[in-house]
Amino acid sequence: MAVSVRFVSKMASVLGVVALVAVAGVAGSIVAPVSAVAQTANSIIVEGNRRVDAETVRSYFGAPPLTPAKIDEGLKALYATGLFSDVRVSNRGGRLVVSVEENEVINRVAFEGNKKVKDEQLAGEVQSKARAPFSRTTVQADTQRIIEVYHRAGRYDVRVEPKTIDRGQGRVDLVFEITEGEKLGVAEIKFVGNKSFSDWKLKDELTTTESNWLSWLKNTDVYDVDRINSDQELLRRFYLKNGYADFRIVSVTADLDRKKEGFIITYVLDEGQQYRVGTVDVVSNIKDVDPARIRSALRVAKGQVYNAELVEKSVENATIEVSKSGYAFAQVKPRGDRNPEARTISLVFAVEEGPRVYIERIEIRGNTRTRDWVIRREFDLAEGDAYNRVLVDRAERRLRNLGFFKDVKISNEPGSAPDRVILVVQVEDQPTGEFSISGGYSSSDGFIGEVAVSEKNFLGRGQFVRLAGTLGENVQGIDFNFTEPYFLDYRVAAGFDLSYRETDSTSYSPYSTTTGGGTLRVGLPLTDELTLGLRYTLSQKEISIDEDDIATYGQISWALLEVNNDPAITSAVGYTLSYNMLDNNIDPTNGYLLEFKQDLAGLGGDVNYIRSTFDARWYMPVFGDVVLMLRGQAGNVSSWGGEDLRILDNFFKGPDLVRGFESNGIGPRDLASGLDGSDPDALGGTLYWGTTAELQFPLSFLPKEVGLKAAVFADAGSLWDYQGNTTFENIAGWDSNLVDCSALEGSSTKGMNNVCVADSDSIRSSVGVSLIWKSPFGPLRFDYAWVLSKEDYDQEQAFRFSGGTRF
Repeated sequence: MAVSVRFVSKMASVLGVVALVAVAGVAGSIVAPVSAVAQTANSIIVEGNRRVDAETVRSYFGAPPLTPAKIDEGLKALYATGLFSDVRVSNRGGRLVVSVEENEVINRVAFEGNKKVKDEQLAGEVQSKARAPFSRTTVQADTQRIIEVYHRAGRYDVRVEPKTIDRGQGRVDLVFEITEGEKLGVAEIKFVGNKSFSDWKLKDELTTTESNWLSWLKNTDVYDVDRINSDQELLRRFYLKNGYADFRIVSVTADLDRKKEGFIITYVLDEGQQYRVGTVDVVSNIKDVDPARIRSALRVAKGQVYNAELVEKSVENATIEVSKSGYAFAQVKPRGDRNPEARTISLVFAVEEGPRVYIERIEIRGNTRTRDWVIRREFDLAEGDAYNRVLVDRAERRLRNLGFFKDVKISNEPGSAPDRVILVVQVEDQPTGEFSISGGYSSSDGFIGEVAVSEKNFLGRGQFVRLAGTLGENVQGIDFNFTEPYFLDYRVAAGFDLSYRETDSTSYSPYSTTTGGGTLRVGLPLTDELTLGLRYTLSQKEISIDEDDIATYGQISWALLEVNNDPAITSAVGYTLSYNMLDNNIDPTNGYLLEFKQDLAGLGGDVNYIRSTFDARWYMPVFGDVVLMLRGQAGNVSSWGGEDLRILDNFFKGPDLVRGFESNGIGPRDLASGLDGSDPDALGGTLYWGTTAELQFPLSFLPKEVGLKAAVFADAGSLWDYQGNTTFENIAGWDSNLVDCSALEGSSTKGMNNVCVADSDSIRSSVGVSLIWKSPFGPLRFDYAWVLSKEDYDQEQAFRFSGGTRF
């Protein structure tokens, strides 16, 4: 076994000094004792130093007298400086001789061969720096750090060889020669032991993805130990959210498969059984706290599938309720009693007095852009308040959900007294602005593009600002939006919208429109699920019909001619009441969303109406990865104050109600406008209803990252009850264009009139298939429908494509 000569030399020096001191203690007449020799600084002789001053070397041995312990400590301290590659001590003529060999100084640090990782990133990882002493131990550690950087990037064939180039005068260049090798990603993710959820569903919960032909668009397919550890926690939370309280991950292995050029990650799972909530009880150990009041704040109920997230939310809500009762130090602790035979977990929420600890101060660190008060307002706590860990965790979640920061961490530090604590909020700002170019196509609007600039943390004040311009085949417009999320220092979102829009006539709409106006809005979160939105809208809308079409009255509805070039100002107040229990707002698989809207127009302006709409959606997993979506919608609009309802204020429906029909393809129509062979004009209706049942399922034979889902659907609904004039005596030529409506099949209007209204509340229905693509460029949807029932005057359209893109 080879032994370092330098190590042997060092040990010999140390042993020599110890032996020298020992001999001196026995035969003082032969060798003078060290304590007697080293009484002055001149008793230590330094040899071999070139850059380090001799006095600096002597200082490490301390003040005289020199003892064996001091010599040993000085020797170790000199090695620890990193300035010397070798240090030896000896006795010469009664003096202590310290012989040193200085380390070379690094002139510069360079990297060669690296193409996938930038020099700046590597320089930030290594500890060897220019003008610092050269240390072989540090260089070896730096080599390993560089290898780890490449491992995190999925390159496990990397080789790093450090080399030095002598520049004279004790200076060297340190060069790391890197052979990067090929990228090794995650070739396959396997699950063993999962029975309740498919591999597809579990992969959807992970942040790590498999390598495929879309790998050039992502970096999540790289094998990263930190990401794997994070994925394990995501799996645990997923199973706990779905009632599997006994779930555990038995093991996670990563095997390198050279043939597949990647790692195979295998999760071995023990799902256990699914639990439901048994009894739910509240026990209060505080005399004046009513358990019934706390029970009303809980989010869990008997018979529900056990959900760990709802238990956490219940603890949070209950803690807030107790605090409102004046018990700021109270704690709510949940306890779960499992009954494996009955597969239930009985929950008890115990209310207890907690330790009396106060928040001395809240320190914000790391924010270079976001204002301190933007961070502080997310806390339900302030300096001097009682410390409550539940409310601190709630603030941390809120800060993470803002999207302003790369990372958020709240920790505690001791205060000036035992009952004082300092909250330290460590954040790291990230870019929050966005420039986007988006485009899409719809059957009604044709091709359309949008350029938008938005900022969700405007000037570090947490405000949202957006400016967008739209240009398409049949539509042009501009929009400006501003939102203040904490209006008047309350958790109330207030803002305004300004817009201007022009639409051209198409085969779906025989007139052009010009609309401009603005909206003031306020959003009030009544609870975490229930939101009330208030708004006031002032707008002007004008329609115009081409003169060539006006010349041939038969092609244009007289109802449309009545409002031609007649600008109308709408002044309306409204509200939206929304109850959201969806598990995911973007891609829901469970839960429901209820939304009721109502607008009252007539507070000034030219239009009087009351419009009410209701929309309900319910999602639930049926089996495996198949999700059932049920939807119901309805609406009503009516005039008030003795005013007639303008045609433009009616509802116009098509594929948004029942797929398989054109835009504005359902509902009342003017049959007289189609006497020349053209399609009759849509008049709109005042009442509608619609239902949808849709089964969505992933295409599991494709990679999950492709984002393709398929669906089968059935739609049914109706739009009817046109409210408006059928004779327009104020329009020139009205009496020369009367039509015998009784001669037109499907018309409900009799006699000689300008407008022959076909109006029926019969059910329109269809079935079809859909392809839904959550593409890298935005959501796209393809629908193909077969109409089952309709009226003769309805307009069909079997295929419909809609979507957008962002790049």
